[in-house]
Amino acid sequence: MIRLYNVLRKFSYLANVKEPELVEASPVEEELDAEVEENAGLNKALDTYRKLIDRKDLVEPLTEKEQDSLEKRIKEIENREVVEKIEEHDPVEIPCEKNKITIGPPTLTRFEKARIMGARALQLSLGAPPFIPIPKTARISLDISMEELEQRVIPITIRRVLPNGDYQNIPIDYFEK
Repeated sequence: MIRLYNVLRKFSYLANVKEPELVEASPVEEELDAEVEENAGLNKALDTYRKLIDRKDLVEPLTEKEQDSLEKRIKEIENREVVEKIEEHDPVEIPCEKNKITIGPPTLTRFEKARIMGARALQLSLGAPPFIPIPKTARISLDISMEELEQRVIPITIRRVLPNGDYQNIPIDYFEK
């Protein structure tokens, strides 16, 4: 205990350190810095665009007419409105009309199959009754769940979601085998 006290006493000078005062930048400087950074990115993108157009004609330089059209396109890009805030979108369910799948492929993806079979195999291993007669070749619950999926007897719905949040609930019967 005394040893700890002596060690802490040696470092007591660290406890009295005064923290430096922070000087806040004026709001005008911050706005200018933000504008410069924003314009720097745009300028860099436009320079890259110019280089890409110029590289197309490595054999011959651009003609005056092509140069003018390039400058017009660059001016159009500079004058475009920058969307900074995305408006809120409430997710909407896209209905399955006439057994039509509008989001994703018409078949189950390998990830969807794996998720369904894994969930069903877990249910079977925890004592859920199977929906089909147990095949003689089945050794584990995963074999039973694979057979149930092939026969499309599992009462399950797949939800496919778009990046904007819209989704479609698709019954397993709607998928092609």
